[in-house]
Amino acid sequence: MATSTQNDLTMSAEARFFLAPATPLQRQYEALRAYFVAGLPSHEVAQRFGYTPGAFRVLCHQFRHDPQWRAAFFACTRQASSAASAHESVLDLAVAMRKRNMSVYDIQRELAQAGHTISINALTTLLREEGFARLPRRCEDERPQTIRPEHNVPADVRLLSLAPRCFRTRVAGLFFFVPLMQHIRLPFVLSGVNLPGSRMIPAEQAVRTLLALKLIGKERKSHVMDLVEDQGIALFAGLNVVPKRSYLAAYSSQVDHHANMQLLEAWSAEIHRAGLPRGDSFELDFHTIPANTQQEPLEKHYVSSRSRSQKGILVFLARDASQRVMCYGNAGIPKAQQPNEVLRFVDFWERQTGSVPAELIFDSRLTTYANLDRLDKRGIRFLTLRRRSRKMLGEIYSQPASAWQRITLPSLSRTFRTPKVLDGRIHLKDYSGELRQVTVIELGHEEPTVLLTNNFEATCATLVTRYAQRMLIENGIAEAVQFFHLDALSSLVGLKVDFDLQITLMASGLYRLMAERVGREYAKTQAKTLFRQLLDVTASVEVSKTDVVVTLDKRSHNPYLVASRLADEPTPMPWFGNKLLHIRYS
Repeated sequence: MATSTQNDLTMSAEARFFLAPATPLQRQYEALRAYFVAGLPSHEVAQRFGYTPGAFRVLCHQFRHDPQWRAAFFACTRQASSAASAHESVLDLAVAMRKRNMSVYDIQRELAQAGHTISINALTTLLREEGFARLPRRCEDERPQTIRPEHNVPADVRLLSLAPRCFRTRVAGLFFFVPLMQHIRLPFVLSGVNLPGSRMIPAEQAVRTLLALKLIGKERKSHVMDLVEDQGIALFAGLNVVPKRSYLAAYSSQVDHHANMQLLEAWSAEIHRAGLPRGDSFELDFHTIPANTQQEPLEKHYVSSRSRSQKGILVFLARDASQRVMCYGNAGIPKAQQPNEVLRFVDFWERQTGSVPAELIFDSRLTTYANLDRLDKRGIRFLTLRRRSRKMLGEIYSQPASAWQRITLPSLSRTFRTPKVLDGRIHLKDYSGELRQVTVIELGHEEPTVLLTNNFEATCATLVTRYAQRMLIENGIAEAVQFFHLDALSSLVGLKVDFDLQITLMASGLYRLMAERVGREYAKTQAKTLFRQLLDVTASVEVSKTDVVVTLDKRSHNPYLVASRLADEPTPMPWFGNKLLHIRYS
């Protein structure tokens, strides 16, 4: 008679342990043992231990073919040590270390060196249970002796060493601006400007450092930290090391608007004396530096890159059309003063040259008709757009075909070279004289282009072509934004933007001088191209008692630098012991 595992009265407790196993693993073992050892039929074993015949056949198949599964019946299990026993092994050590005023991180590091592993959370709990409170902030002399960050030497012109030495630099292109600036009296320019300076970092060294960052295209002043160990930029600036970001970011906050305009006038006169010519035709435009803040009390202006109005700082820029260089800039212009900025530029240029600009090209929203009348009375030719209204468009489209004249534009690269024009004379409110209005169609735009000018002598083709060239000022603004990073400022304070703008204009003028010296294909190229292809070069620098020798590494574009002849003659460096700079090529 078979023994039933469901009837407790037929077996003892000891027998029930084997015949009625409580755990799945033991039940599998007893069932398999009954089948393979006792030789009982599979259906009988399945019924006794609660399996279906099919499930028991699968169990037997797995037992036959899976050695790892068979080994699991008698796996050697090692009893894991409990967290409490681990804590007890380090308790005495941790308590002794805490009594030595060591933090949990110091204790964890010491225990790891002694071969004990414990987490920060477990160590914190252990010390709390032993009655230790959180460790208060310690002084430097109370901390254990470990590897600590080294303190950089502060920038101090009094620590500038003239001793012979050799080093490598990543900014060797800066040294080409030394002979380029040989005839620019930077100390004279700064002497008449109330720029901040100290015994450690005089105004000239501060401006040289900020100018160097612009010349190498550094996006933000905070990014100077990867150059603090580069002695090349420190040598260009005339300091022992590069000033840190905190100093550079705070420097511009000490310069007011009046000092910025003085710097602009002094630099404009000096760079012209050093060889940068002046043109007589200028392209004017506004640019908004967007401000991602709600705290600054700024007005909303239109941001062309985002096609919307938002808080920002309005900047007025003037570009010399013939020299392709930004020659004037003013930042932080309120909306109420925006139309009069063109008159301020005219006054600035008259102070610089003794005469007003010959020609101004600008957009329709730059100023008012009343100011156009003032420009006309001062003998200044202007060319601008007129805003189109529905009434004006109706009058234009109602003109007969015989009133239009087809012209041919001289530019061979234009797709639409033969537009139609309507040349007329008009009178406008707030303008006392007569204006010339040139309406252009079939120029590639859906609506007609309406030009306003007081130039009655030029042909329509000349006027249309000249205004199309005005779009080059957008390239100049793009250069100021993309390479000189006019928009990427670490602060949104208007004073900082104003000073940064003046440093940008200085760097732009130097790159224009550099382009003229290099010549050939680079005569009209932008600053970012000049830097990337010519001036972004590494070098070895050797300082001797009387000379500084910069040996450039080999690059495919070095022949253009040779052709510039900037390295033909040694250049004195008054800010570095009057040593002579020699630039050589590998």
